[in-house]
Formats: sequence, structure tokens, C-alpha cells
Amino acid sequence: MRIGLLASNPDLYSNRRIMEAGAERSHRMTFLDVRQCYMKLDADEPEVHYRDGRILNNLDAVIPRIRPSQTFYGCALTRHFESLDVFALNGSAAIRQSRDKLYSLQILQQSGLTIPTSGFANSPVDTNELIEMVGGAPLVVKLLEGAQGRGVVLAETRKAGESVINAFKSLKANLLVQEFIREAEGRDLRLFVIDSRVVASIQREAAPGEFRANLHQGGSASVVKVTREEKRLAVKAAKVLGLRVAGVDIIRSRKGPLLLEVNSSPGLEGIESATRKDVAGAMIMSIEKALKWRPAMVGEGVQGARDTK
Repeated sequence: MRIGLLASNPDLYSNRRIMEAGAERSHRMTFLDVRQCYMKLDADEPEVHYRDGRILNNLDAVIPRIRPSQTFYGCALTRHFESLDVFALNGSAAIRQSRDKLYSLQILQQSGLTIPTSGFANSPVDTNELIEMVGGAPLVVKLLEGAQGRGVVLAETRKAGESVINAFKSLKANLLVQEFIREAEGRDLRLFVIDSRVVASIQREAAPGEFRANLHQGGSASVVKVTREEKRLAVKAAKVLGLRVAGVDIIRSRKGPLLLEVNSSPGLEGIESATRKDVAGAMIMSIEKALKWRPAMVGEGVQGARDTK
């Protein structure tokens, strides 16, 4: 098959591994910089072009791995590929709603999934009420547009909480406040879900001086045995957000497992290094399954055969 990886940096571990995994399974892999793609909207001949002159309409599938800062354009590009009957491993609508932290939490809680108690308001006048809503200090303040642990602050006292919230509000920033799960002790779980199945899971532990587990900020990862309830929670979270591939972050609390976030472009380095599992290969196999691809037989060539398209 002809598979395009929509991303920004070909040297990132995750992107390199996906390209390698596809090539190992005899697919034609092409790295496509999202910023170098542009679209032709036409009722008769819609197209996706690349800056080197290529027309990309003949791809069988794309794997969107879109930076948060490129969500709008990346989703528009993925949507255009979908309109051309190119399979997207994660669809544009699912990516879009997973990137909106408030909207995704609303969808998750509407589906009966457990999340930390959270508050959202538009005015600094509501600061005290927000703090009370999540059980007082300490509390966590999150920018809705943050990613990879950025824009997340622990306010240890009520006064600190008021200061952080009001500072963000003065910058016209949208934010969430959440209860602080003290018993987690800076640890959370990352469950990697593909096609409604948990294929790998790790425990992440915060670096010294940090309160939140984050591998981008010096945290560590280790293999962990997750419970049936944690698996069920992760699989359902990915399903209700419409994601075939998702990194689901869960925190263990006295109330049971709570969903922190669902990531539509989860990193592979930490989870593959810790578990020694071929997660990138499982992503490629998901595309093969969706497109009913089978390995090439004698006389068919290296492309293999498909029952569709």
C-alpha cells in the first residue's frame, strides 16, 4: 500500500519508527510535512498537492500526527484526504474534538466515564467558586491549549490558585481547574489503544521537583500491570472520541481510575522502550485490517492485494 505520514519532523523517534514499521511490511511509506501540503477544492477534480510538484491523490492511507499548533490546518488536510477516499488512521473529526480538552472531557463525562472533578468559567469573578468546586487547594490549573505537560500548574495554596487563575484570565486564556489527586504521588498511566484494544501500557513518574508525570520534562517510564477496569476505561474513552489510535492517560485515585486526557498523536518512544513492544507495527497492521490488505502472493508484486478501492 501507499501510506503517507502527515507530521512535521521526520527525525522524531515516533515518526522514524512508523516509517520503518511500514517499510518492514513492504508498504511504500512517504513522509509528508503538513506545512508543505496544499489543497485544491474543486467539484470535479479535488486534489492534494505537495510543494515538490507531486499530487497525492493516489495514497491508500494517511497517518495524521499533527502538532497542537497545527491542529486547524492539519485537520483540514486530513479531512480533504478523507473526501478523496483516502483512509485516515485517525479521522479529522476525532482529532479535532480530542484536541479540545474541555469538549473532550464533556464527551467523556456524558458517556459515564470517570474524570477528575473539574471547573471552567469565563470570568475572574468566579475564581473563588471554581476553587471550591474542585475541593479547594491544592488544585491543578490547565490551559486548554496546552500540550505535552505545558500549561499545567499545581497551585499548593488557595492564594496561589487565585493568582494563577487570575493571571491566566488576564491574558484571555481559557483554562480548566481540576482537583489534585495527592495519593497518585506524581504518577499516572499511559495506555496505548489501537482498534479498541490496549496493546501496551506504562506507568510514568514525575521528575524530581515536578508534580506531574511527563516524559518530555524528565519523567521516567516503567512497565505496569493495569487492571481490567483501567483497560475498559481506556478503550471506551478512545471509542467515544472516535479514535482508532489513542494514548489514554489515567490516574489512580481513592475513587478508582480517573481519565486525565486522551491523546490522538501519542508518542512511541517511552512506551516502546519500556515495554519492548512493536507499537508502530501494530499501527500499520490497523491500516491493513481496515483496508483488507493481504501480503503479496507470487506474481502480485510487493504491493500486495486489497479487496477495496
